[in-house]
Amino acid sequence: MSGVVDTARKQKEKYAGDADRPLGSYLGTMAVYAVTTGAIALLAWRRRGRTPPVGLGDLALMTITTHKLSRLIAKDPVTSPLRAPFTRYSGTSGPAEVSEEARGHGVRHAVGELVTCPFCTGQWVATAYAAGLVFAPDATRLAGATMTAVAGSDWLQLAYARLQQSAES
Repeated sequence: MSGVVDTARKQKEKYAGDADRPLGSYLGTMAVYAVTTGAIALLAWRRRGRTPPVGLGDLALMTITTHKLSRLIAKDPVTSPLRAPFTRYSGTSGPAEVSEEARGHGVRHAVGELVTCPFCTGQWVATAYAAGLVFAPDATRLAGATMTAVAGSDWLQLAYARLQQSAES
């Protein structure tokens, strides 16, 4: 076993060089995701006896909801208290969005990178949405419709602001 650990350490050193890259924590995060996804899939299969189909309407709601919730989790000022144990505020990054940097080492740093990256968070959100379609489809579709409406409203707010700027020019 120590040979495996030594090999892993050497690979980490070759990969990261002098940078602090928490590869072990990333591996742990991937393991949590894999176990969670596997458990959800097993429970879904036992409950339904097959993989649930996702129609185009569900896929559209899932896509827009995943986009909106991922940005809400990773960038919204109101959710910054949830990210605060893992991040440091570094400014604003867009309309109603903050910029934060992961802080700490190991697991704290890995979680900080996860919760500040809407692309990374999206995978977890989409998986939770898929599980919701299996275990609570009506509530999940309602939440999806709500987040889709909020995302549409965001785009309209941005378009309205741009039109106001154009009119003032």
